[in-house]
Amino acid sequence: MTIAVTGATGHLGRLVVEALISRGVAPGEIVAAVRDTAKAADLAARGVEVRLADYDKPETLAPAFAGVDRLLLISGNEVGKRVPQHTAVIEAARVAGVGFLAYTSILRADTTKVGLGPEHLATEQVIAGSGLPYALLRNGWYIENYTGQFGTALSTGAFLGSAGDGRIAAATRDDFAEAAAAVLLSGEPGVYELGGEAFTMAELAAEVARQTGTPVEYRDLPVAEYQAVLVGAGLPEGYAALLADTDAKIADGELDTDSDDLTRLIGRPATPLADAVATALKA
Repeated sequence: MTIAVTGATGHLGRLVVEALISRGVAPGEIVAAVRDTAKAADLAARGVEVRLADYDKPETLAPAFAGVDRLLLISGNEVGKRVPQHTAVIEAARVAGVGFLAYTSILRADTTKVGLGPEHLATEQVIAGSGLPYALLRNGWYIENYTGQFGTALSTGAFLGSAGDGRIAAATRDDFAEAAAAVLLSGEPGVYELGGEAFTMAELAAEVARQTGTPVEYRDLPVAEYQAVLVGAGLPEGYAALLADTDAKIADGELDTDSDDLTRLIGRPATPLADAVATALKA
């Protein structure tokens, strides 16, 4: 059986490849479908087959998926371009005769009010109409969305946001990668709502403070003010607006879930917040 992972040189993709190998898949049975093959040289050195697969160059996609039995489509990161990119991948998978497709979507894509939701839902609809057997991996927020802010929070004494007391059922990339590997190996179609141990931003700040001995708090800001902070930090206006609005949706509970799909797939509890914070601080 041959399993392909798109975006295999990205943060999540690499972890999925590792998870597959750790679960007994031979490297030669894994295809790393990537935009820049040079960045996958380390994977090739381990025996993983590296193929060019550029979402913006549809002619590269069907050849990349030739002979592939199961495919993981990791969503692109260019907001506003993802539906045509994903559609090209799905059509190429169909043409290539891929037997099963899994897609990394967003939590409750069919009902979420989070601004990232519509592109994911549109992709899900294309997949459903493709005729391919499929699984939707509706990933919640990544804890790494916050661990990258630790340096700033420790230096300023605060995390900033507009999430209020909303709970975030985030999980680590490792957890989501293991779940993806489990679904690829099982080939079990379905919709998986994936979330980890829920926490508030105040609880995250308190955990960082506890582990470092440095006072850190969470300061909740009006959405417009938080958006201005993000723009001031160098983010484009549109992206800053999207992130600030997402925080507001967190306050409304849009990124929380009581689903146990993640723990069932990975066969253990999701990584506790304290462990994720400790790992990030060591890094």
